[in-house]
Amino acid sequence: MTARSFNILVLCTGNSCRSQMGEAILNHELGPQVRALSAGTAPQSHVAEGAIEALRQLGLPTEGLHPKTVDAVMDEPIDLVVSVCDHARESCPLFPKAVRRIHVGFHDPHGESLDSFIAVRDDIRARLVPAVRAALGLEA
Repeated sequence: MTARSFNILVLCTGNSCRSQMGEAILNHELGPQVRALSAGTAPQSHVAEGAIEALRQLGLPTEGLHPKTVDAVMDEPIDLVVSVCDHARESCPLFPKAVRRIHVGFHDPHGESLDSFIAVRDDIRARLVPAVRAALGLEA
């Protein structure tokens, strides 16, 4: 019997840092049980270099990461929406079908040192992965 795969949307305002790191980390830590995507309510023009470097230092793939609007993923069969910043939680769009939502907030390291991006990356690994596991009933 094949285990079900869940589609997760990691949502943030700018989709340039926290949600991008969440996407990469969830795909690495929980794949093939989940397929994580990320999007923003007001996406920036590019992924923050600090986020890319923090992911690379863990050996995580960064190719294909780019900011996108929620509209770009609206047709995906999303099983769980995870907001990672307060603004995105408050302005989370309505989806065509009822979608379960959770919020796991993280510090925004924009404009800070690489060490701040690494701290947020590690916080995402420590708190987001277990929260998604719990929300979906996945084994640890």
